[in-house]
Amino acid sequence: MANSFARLLAPVAIVAMAAPAAAAIDPVVTQVEQSFAATQSMTADFVQTNGKGQQLSGKLTLKRPGRARFDYGAQANMLMVADGANLYFLDYEVGQKNRWPIAKSPLAPLLSSSPDLKRISRTLPTQDPRVVLLRVRDPRRPEFGTMVLAFIKAPDAPGGLQLEGWTATDAQNKKTTIKLDQQRYNVGVPDSAFQFAEPQKKRRG
Repeated sequence: MANSFARLLAPVAIVAMAAPAAAAIDPVVTQVEQSFAATQSMTADFVQTNGKGQQLSGKLTLKRPGRARFDYGAQANMLMVADGANLYFLDYEVGQKNRWPIAKSPLAPLLSSSPDLKRISRTLPTQDPRVVLLRVRDPRRPEFGTMVLAFIKAPDAPGGLQLEGWTATDAQNKKTTIKLDQQRYNVGVPDSAFQFAEPQKKRRG
């Protein structure tokens, strides 16, 4: 299996046309920050689609700040886990582990305790007033790529916004999509949920 970072990240099934945003502070960005601040944890089912249309499904467990688990199930034989400091991609099929500091990964906006969204993001126009799209890209760190977060306005969700998924585009312009379903917010999540078994290197025959 390819272990490219982009294939483990994601876009949503809501399409919008990119357009320049106003220079003034966007109140929607402030609302997204408030939504993140009000989200201590989340669980959801997800479907991940890469640029070739290949799909994987699994379970997302998130505990802010800094912890996330993308469990693809035993059939996929891989796992992605953020343990509070680092983001790991574990490929049990080939016995390989890759690591990135969370602060230097595309997931930083989701997992940071206080992401600086006003500096690195802008809203995108949509055809549906219930939909909020936020493009996140750090001009100081273009190697981190671009993320487009998608929300649905929902009074019962933290900050009035329910995260529906996101699109990640890496520096090589490879895209991956994650669409969320069955979101549950601020549920009890033990720290043990972010532990993992070390991959065993395969011996060459």
